[in-house]
Amino acid sequence: MDIDFNDLSKEELKKIVKGAEKALKTIDERRKAEAKKAAESAAKEYGFSLDELLGGTGKKTGSKGAPKYRNPDDASQTWTGKGRKPNWVNAALDAGKSLDDLKI
Repeated sequence: MDIDFNDLSKEELKKIVKGAEKALKTIDERRKAEAKKAAESAAKEYGFSLDELLGGTGKKTGSKGAPKYRNPDDASQTWTGKGRKPNWVNAALDAGKSLDDLKI
């Protein structure tokens, strides 16, 4: 980006300086937002939310509720029936099971 600053007016130069100062102030926030979006996308690819991977340290609060469904192949995996279906639920449904088959 080659700009010949000598060809610009005083007002144009002030506008550039003001825009650059604003961009410098917000660059960290923008980069953090981009990093968070990339991390959420990566977590989603593996069937998790970012909050799940970080131990629930996100902004969401409140109880998840009592689990209503259990993975028949791994009893430690449960689901409340709210939110996105875990991968094990999708796999069971694809294998011909119904949600009633997974009820606790």
